[in-house]
Amino acid sequence: MGRKKNQATPVAEADRALVLAAAARLFRQQGFDRTTVKEIAEACDMLPGSLHYRYPSKESLLVDLMRLALEQASNSVSLAITGVSDPVEQLRRALNAHLELLVGGSDMVYVLLFEWRSLRGEARQEMIGLRDRYEVLWATMLQSLAAQGVVRADVDLSLLRLIGLGALNWVATWFHEGGRYSAEDIGNFVWHLIRDAVISRTDQ
Repeated sequence: MGRKKNQATPVAEADRALVLAAAARLFRQQGFDRTTVKEIAEACDMLPGSLHYRYPSKESLLVDLMRLALEQASNSVSLAITGVSDPVEQLRRALNAHLELLVGGSDMVYVLLFEWRSLRGEARQEMIGLRDRYEVLWATMLQSLAAQGVVRADVDLSLLRLIGLGALNWVATWFHEGGRYSAEDIGNFVWHLIRDAVISRTDQ
């Protein structure tokens, strides 16, 4: 059988990963606005025209970069909770998986967190839609926990998700490998806060 028209080849996926990794590095170092398509093409050893063929604009490249970063985040969280039956342990592992992405030094994650504001118009709306899809994963998990009586009934799940993810994401702005706090220190502290504040079971 032939390859479906919209199915990327391994070579195309490899090119995509190369381009997005180079773009993420430059966006993080220089900022989205100050990085040119020519610089990205040079970093990939491509002609600008070849890059333009793949991405008609710098904005479309940024959106795809963020799409890949969110795919990686979703996969990491999903993998962390796979096979875990205890709902409290699921939440703890999901939080740690998200935190590990933030402190892992990924250029893509950094750009995802801080450069989406550079987008305008349709590109910005698409990015917001992609972000919302990731947050649905968390909303679904929290709703499941609430339905099982794990999260206290008086807790506003939307606020818990928004403030919880916001606080975790901010860690990326101040965390330094080898600094005062390790990723494990931060993860344990965050977990103890959440456990004591919103979990109705105190035996975890």
